[in-house]
Amino acid sequence: MWGKRSVLLGTATALLAMTAGIFAADAASASTPVLVLYSAQGYDQAEATAFQQATGIKVELSDMSTGPLLAKVQAEKQNPQWDVIWFDGNGAMSSLNRQGMLLQGWTPGDIANYNSLGLRLLPQNHGFFPTGVTAAGALVYNTKLVSAANAPRTWQDLLKPEFRNAVGMNNPAISGPTYPLVAGMFQLMGVNRGMSYFEALKRNGLKVFPTNGNTLQALLNGTIKVAMFQDSAEINAKLSGDPVNVIYPTTGVTMLPSDIAINAKAPDMAIAKEFVQFVLSGKGQKVMQDIQAAGSDSLFQPVTKVVNPLYVRKGVKWNVVSPVWAGTHEAAWTQWFTDNIVR
Repeated sequence: MWGKRSVLLGTATALLAMTAGIFAADAASASTPVLVLYSAQGYDQAEATAFQQATGIKVELSDMSTGPLLAKVQAEKQNPQWDVIWFDGNGAMSSLNRQGMLLQGWTPGDIANYNSLGLRLLPQNHGFFPTGVTAAGALVYNTKLVSAANAPRTWQDLLKPEFRNAVGMNNPAISGPTYPLVAGMFQLMGVNRGMSYFEALKRNGLKVFPTNGNTLQALLNGTIKVAMFQDSAEINAKLSGDPVNVIYPTTGVTMLPSDIAINAKAPDMAIAKEFVQFVLSGKGQKVMQDIQAAGSDSLFQPVTKVVNPLYVRKGVKWNVVSPVWAGTHEAAWTQWFTDNIVR
């Protein structure tokens, strides 16, 4: 009788101890801060790792192309799951800002690190923060297939008969840098003439690929001879020894800022702010330049005074597109491109 009771008491005690342990583990888990980062940057994993090592704050990273990332954000609009978002293209970021999805009016301490370019690209309401700049698109050609004398020097050169079925670019519905390239052409040429230009490219055999990597591979394997896509990827290919050369048309190239922002309803607002400040700090900016970890995205033009560029762009005329103007038209113009150029 007593022996049985002792067994029951022992079992109950063990169950209580086990339950207490579960509650303790849950409490510990609940008290451990987690930053949810949605990003389309090559250096996001390196940055997340460095931040976690510096602060002890775990980072849950969702890395994807910009198009799917923005679709995910819009799908979660009523119940956002992210704390911080980071991608190329201030037009799309401006659109999120106007929708009230981004935290506004907050100033990180490391804003003092901005150079004149960074301050120029910073919106007045501080809804998002530039972290670097590349060109949305420059010309790049395969030097084994095109001689320097015959290489295209202007955007209009891509319409020449010798480049029929030999020009490629990315799909703006998927590739983050490509919509700014399209919007930049529309600003440079006028919207109607810009649309006519892309239609002429299509008639001349333009090939559209998903992202930088696909377009570069097509250029290297001879599927195309010339391409236009984000210049950091083009520069990286050249520095890596691939047979390519990069050309910046004299009419200019569209400036493409990479921007970071905080969810206005961020579940963990304090750590979201801490992460943005880390990215803008000297340590965070240096992590972005770890080319071994981040690849071509590290070849950005700095918007801060705390780092120097890994690659100096020379003789580039920068065309700056209004992010509000570009963002307002993004959905319609991306759909136009899909309907009239991709299909």
